[in-house]
Parts: sequence; C-alpha cells; structure tokens
Amino acid sequence: MELVYPPVVAFAKTMFRVLDMRITVEGAEHIPTSGGAVLASNHVSYLDFIFCGLAAQPSRRLVRFMAKQSVFRHRVSGPLMRGMKHIPVDRAAGTAAFTEAEAALRRGEVVGVFPEATISESFTVKAMKTGAARLAEAAQVPLIPMVVWGPHRLWTKNRPKDLTKRHVPVLIRVGEPIPPTEGDATPVLRTRLGELLDAVQRAYPDKPAGEGDRWWLPAHLGGSAPLPDPALA
Repeated sequence: MELVYPPVVAFAKTMFRVLDMRITVEGAEHIPTSGGAVLASNHVSYLDFIFCGLAAQPSRRLVRFMAKQSVFRHRVSGPLMRGMKHIPVDRAAGTAAFTEAEAALRRGEVVGVFPEATISESFTVKAMKTGAARLAEAAQVPLIPMVVWGPHRLWTKNRPKDLTKRHVPVLIRVGEPIPPTEGDATPVLRTRLGELLDAVQRAYPDKPAGEGDRWWLPAHLGGSAPLPDPALA
C-alpha cells in the first residue's frame, strides 16, 4: 500500500494552486500505464523531481527516483523519501543502487533518473552519466527523455531560493521513448534532451524583467547564466 506518496502528491498540487503556478505538461502519453520504464530528465533545480513525477500522473504512475544518499539521512526528507520508496545512491558505491533500480524496473516500476547527476548551472544539458541508459538496457524497458523548465526560478544552485514566488510558468515535456537496444544509448538520450530543452526554453512565456533578471536564461538565449565550460569548472 502507498501510505506516503499520495498525500505528498496532494500536498504538492495544493501548493501549486496556492502559488498559482502555470504548469503545462506535454507528451505525458509517452509514459506507459503499466510495465517498467526509465524516466530520464534534465536537472536545473532542486524541485525537478516534483515536476517529473507530475508528468506521470496522467498515466497513474508513481515514479521511484534515484537520489543521493544524504537526502535519505535528513531528518525531514529521509522518512518521506523512504516512505515513497525512492532509491538511495551512494556515489562511492553505486552498484547496490543500480541493482535495486533494476529490480524495481523488472517489477514494473517507473524509475526516475537525472543522468547529469547534478544541477546544470549553465541551464543546458551537461555531459551525462551512462546509468540511465544501462538500466534501461539491463531491464529491457524503454528509456523516456523528459525536460522541465521553470522551477529553477524558485530554487536552484548558488541562487537564493524563493519558494513563495507566484505565477511562475513551468513547462514539462516528455519525449518519445527510446526502445531498449544493445549498446550505450546515452548519446541518443543527450541529443533528445537537448532538443526538448531548447524547444521549451524558446516556448517559455516569461521574459526577464530586466538586466538583473537574466540569470535564469542560458547564455545562448541572451541570459547571464555561465557558459557550459566555465560552469563545469
């Protein structure tokens, strides 16, 4: 029985309404209504997992996210993460997490992964780890690319958080599944994520309010976010 996940989803939806967030989900039909799948998303904010999970709601799926172990040790987030059956990742010894995620996929679960491993400060798709593609291949399930754009304006790396900001648009787009194949599908996944992210960034309805508000746009779209190489450094 799911005793923790549904109330957390309900609370999140309530907060969306309170903040009058303008959330648009496209491509949710690509998330299967049954069977295992790896949901691989870009990473621009500390809130991305909430919106990735929201995209699976039309299919009535609960996504089990892979997250760093420290989140599970936190006195508040830890019990919630365990109650929602998310998967802790010890970056120094990731085999156990991979095994647990593969088992979940074989049971028919949807597993959420952020292949960039950490937030992209350039707001472009970074070089990615191969774990998402390897999981999909190992469990023989589809690898589904998706992107979120907008939550970084509320809380992202090296910026003050503003969780009370209202009327923020959030665009969520799910791409067509990449079928399980032999070999590393990571390059294909990165290309798909880049295309999806560029599309939602260009479709985003808000514009910076002034010169000091350009920080949330990538440099190639006229923003002041660092270029990928300096951000990596």
